[in-house]
Amino acid sequence: MNIQAKSFQDLTNQELYQILQLRTEVFVVEQDCVYQDLDGKDTKALHIIGTDKNEIVAYARIFKAGDYMDQTSIGRVLVRKSGRQAGYGKEIMLASIKAIKDNFKETTIHLSAQTYLQKFYNELGFTAVGEMYLEDGIPHLLMVKE
Repeated sequence: MNIQAKSFQDLTNQELYQILQLRTEVFVVEQDCVYQDLDGKDTKALHIIGTDKNEIVAYARIFKAGDYMDQTSIGRVLVRKSGRQAGYGKEIMLASIKAIKDNFKETTIHLSAQTYLQKFYNELGFTAVGEMYLEDGIPHLLMVKE
């Protein structure tokens, strides 16, 4: 998988279309969750894009402190269903963590994780903080990597 980090302004129309299509495919259709994906924050994010054969197969967006959460954060982490056994999730997360260090000079990272992915994020050094909460009707945990 080839991974690139791009600002909103550097995304091509085709890349933006593929990202939005994939986010809808995973978060709205597959997870059967009707929510407002276009939240006005994409313009502030650094987009971490994983491609294989010119197709986006993994994605995340990262934010400096104050642009989404009060702290530096990772969100909208996803892997296309067909690529979930290929290790793309770990690769896109490691690339996101590195991009935060390189671009924002931060090592403490927050994310809002779906509870079923807690073990996955624990293996990447994230620890759950606080109690489970519902976000768009789906159980989540605040997780922090120091």
